[in-house]
Amino acid sequence: MKYETIEQIYDGNAKIRGRLKQLLSSLTDEQISALPDGEKWTIAQIVEHVTIVDESTMKICAKLLQKAQGAGQTSDGRVAISDAFLQKGAEIAKIKVEAPSFVHPTGEKSVAESLAKLDETAEKLASMRELFESVDSREEKFPHPFFGDISAQEWLALKGGHELRHTRQIENLLTKIN
Repeated sequence: MKYETIEQIYDGNAKIRGRLKQLLSSLTDEQISALPDGEKWTIAQIVEHVTIVDESTMKICAKLLQKAQGAGQTSDGRVAISDAFLQKGAEIAKIKVEAPSFVHPTGEKSVAESLAKLDETAEKLASMRELFESVDSREEKFPHPFFGDISAQEWLALKGGHELRHTRQIENLLTKIN
């Protein structure tokens, strides 16, 4: 999705989070811990992975925004998502991607623990909203393994896309479990 404002990204991410939470609330313990043939992670592990990535993304955004703020770069709240980012987003939607080892789940967290951590990270991101809206972070970048160098705004949009990708993965896993 092409966003025009920070508000649209936050709203989109909130809808995606709501979809994930609703899906998870309907699952049994057996479904959450099942590992269908040919799969690497259970639903609990997928949610833990989302939690790890979410927290890392929040920290990256905070650093990029602080750097831009320190440089005096101001914004009117509009979003600048690059064409390269949009192109990569379209490409990644069509392929299976192997997560880097540093964001692999440990398998030690329950879905409830992971959701609590996601809520905690969401609160931190919510507290950063004003900074996202007032600071122009387009010049400050941090590399993503697939997308390359991207801005805090792009990381924020990617966070929702990542969560949606794994929500769909869970939905697909359920067809193998049920």
